[in-house]
Amino acid sequence: MTLKRSLIGLLILLTFSCSKALENNSKSCAIASAHLLATQAGCKILENGGNAFDAAVAVTATLAVVEPFSSGIGGGGFYLLHREEDNLQVFIDAREQAPINSDPQFFVDRNGKAKNLLSLNGPTSAAIPGIPAALDWLSINYGNLSLRKTLKPAIELAKSGFNVDARYSKATKNRQQVMNSFSNTSTIFLDNHKMAKPGFVLQQKNLSHTLSLIAEYGRDGFYEGSVANELIRSVNSSGGFWTKKDLQLYQVVEREPIYLNFKGAKITSAPLPSSGGLVIAQVLNILEDYPLDISNSHDGEHLLVEAMRRGYNDRAIHMGDPDFVDVPVSKLLSKSYAKNRGSNINLSKATKSSSMPSVISNQEEGTETTHFSIIDKFGNRVAATLSINTTFRSGFVAGNTGVLLNNHMNDFALTLNSPNIYGLVGNIKNSIEPGKRPLSSMSPSFVEDERGILVIGTPGGSRIISMVILGILEYLKETEPNLENIVSKSRLHHQYLPDQISVEPEGFNEKWIETMESKGHKVVVSKQRWGNMQTVFFNKVTGSYEIANDPRGLGQ
Repeated sequence: MTLKRSLIGLLILLTFSCSKALENNSKSCAIASAHLLATQAGCKILENGGNAFDAAVAVTATLAVVEPFSSGIGGGGFYLLHREEDNLQVFIDAREQAPINSDPQFFVDRNGKAKNLLSLNGPTSAAIPGIPAALDWLSINYGNLSLRKTLKPAIELAKSGFNVDARYSKATKNRQQVMNSFSNTSTIFLDNHKMAKPGFVLQQKNLSHTLSLIAEYGRDGFYEGSVANELIRSVNSSGGFWTKKDLQLYQVVEREPIYLNFKGAKITSAPLPSSGGLVIAQVLNILEDYPLDISNSHDGEHLLVEAMRRGYNDRAIHMGDPDFVDVPVSKLLSKSYAKNRGSNINLSKATKSSSMPSVISNQEEGTETTHFSIIDKFGNRVAATLSINTTFRSGFVAGNTGVLLNNHMNDFALTLNSPNIYGLVGNIKNSIEPGKRPLSSMSPSFVEDERGILVIGTPGGSRIISMVILGILEYLKETEPNLENIVSKSRLHHQYLPDQISVEPEGFNEKWIETMESKGHKVVVSKQRWGNMQTVFFNKVTGSYEIANDPRGLGQ
């Protein structure tokens, strides 16, 4: 749902993933996140003198407590920032990175096939987390408040506990078997080794203590001292290969965002190691040469699919961690390159992916990710997408730290001849190397035009990019932006390989499917909807905020 209120009276807009909102005109903030408690934590920080970046710290940490299946301090993420006072825009890369002792051959059997279970479950699947470093970096370089203040809501919530919701319950059901393989994990997150039903009280006292150490000592509270020692002891005693140096050397990286002008709007998005900004730019650049209404015609949607096919093809061929591999960024962003890439699109016939420049394999990210959007009263804004990979990630809680570790080693290309469990393709540029960060699709973005400023993003694995593209197109097609339409619009997706259009079970009728199939497309109807988009909009004309969250969220 959406809400609008004048800034004259100041406002608080709370949104969460079950399409409900609360308001209180005596406060001031505009935050959209996937959980009410996280949004409340961020707004509390803004009430007490914090800015959008302080609120981002609070929301991140609280989501780690209330959505442990989607994000956490044992994972990583990306933060796109705009600081209004000097018009600074910067991308904070807090993506996990491969341990120094990583060996690509460890994840491959004698027949050259990927041993996916080693990269999905347990400590061998965990890359070095980036979120704790990001919390410290945001606080020191951009915030107004100390970590003691911004982490307080999460610390207290982890200690006291809260009643879990239907999304949490469903997540425990889906990952129950793996979680029961690790006693620390099952003790914390399951109810007597069984699925935790809605209303179950989740307490995480060890996580609360770890967050308290980060609040007191900053990054050193995680990457040094007792927490670091326990992380290494626990990981390595269970078959992993972390070192003290891995933790000591981890740093967030500030990168230049991707910029694109499209149909009168300035779009700012995520650079490598996210593939999001580059693919978004390429798809939109291809579409710009065509006058078709993308959203309301079969030819337009066919064109969109063909543009996605080409963008994801280039993702697979060219993209990886820019600190390790050369990526032709300028070429991929150029209008002339997009024009050339789109020149062979036939509006009557689908291109076969097998006829395009080929790669052999890669992996797709898992879908368990979260996104939040913030604009404060000063005009500062944050789009943040955080991930752990699959549901409840590795399933492994490291010792007495309370930290549930990611399984992002599975985001690397484990072999050159077999995809992982999700099927996105790529090449050696995304292979495992010590200290390297795996390619991602997370796409936190800003869209600014004469009407206002949209902050947008979503979870959803490789489908994140196509969802953000659809959201941008929906925003730009209307004279008066309708955020509810942006977050609720039925979604389609094509990622080059597998060569198919995936569509949600609602919004695409038999006639639409038949028309696409007549053009040569294979259409696969998903069993469930995907994504959990969170958007905030500042209206330049009226001076009002609007927020909207995805109806696919809580309970869906």
